[in-house]
Amino acid sequence: MLALIQRVTSAKVVVEGETVGAIGPGLLALVGIEPGDGAVQVQRIADRLLNYRVFADAEGKMNLGLAHTGGGLLLVSQFTLAADTRSGLRPGFSTAAPPAEAERVFSDLVAICREKYAGGVETGRFGAHMEVSLVNDGPVTFLLRS
Repeated sequence: MLALIQRVTSAKVVVEGETVGAIGPGLLALVGIEPGDGAVQVQRIADRLLNYRVFADAEGKMNLGLAHTGGGLLLVSQFTLAADTRSGLRPGFSTAAPPAEAERVFSDLVAICREKYAGGVETGRFGAHMEVSLVNDGPVTFLLRS
């Protein structure tokens, strides 16, 4: 499982002209599910999303995680993140989980994050064509792997 996280001042997801998820300051996480990802990977990524220290403390150092700041978390499933780009000029998607498996795993991730974090967890819409907009704060962007 992969999560490309971006510290944001705001982010939103629009599907067919409707905003389906939006946050103020917090984290936008684009999540790629790989074949075989399950409960262990979901738990690890959830813990990292909520606790990865990307927010500044009183001294301006990145020492605080989302759970310490109360910011929003916007989770967006993105199968292209798991693409094989090692060769050629076209991505291969055999390294991404099949849609049914990915949707189940992504739903588990959303449920665990909502259970563990009261600060607000929003999502895009699985399988939809989404317009994701954000204001990257920093910019601060990290690629997490389970």
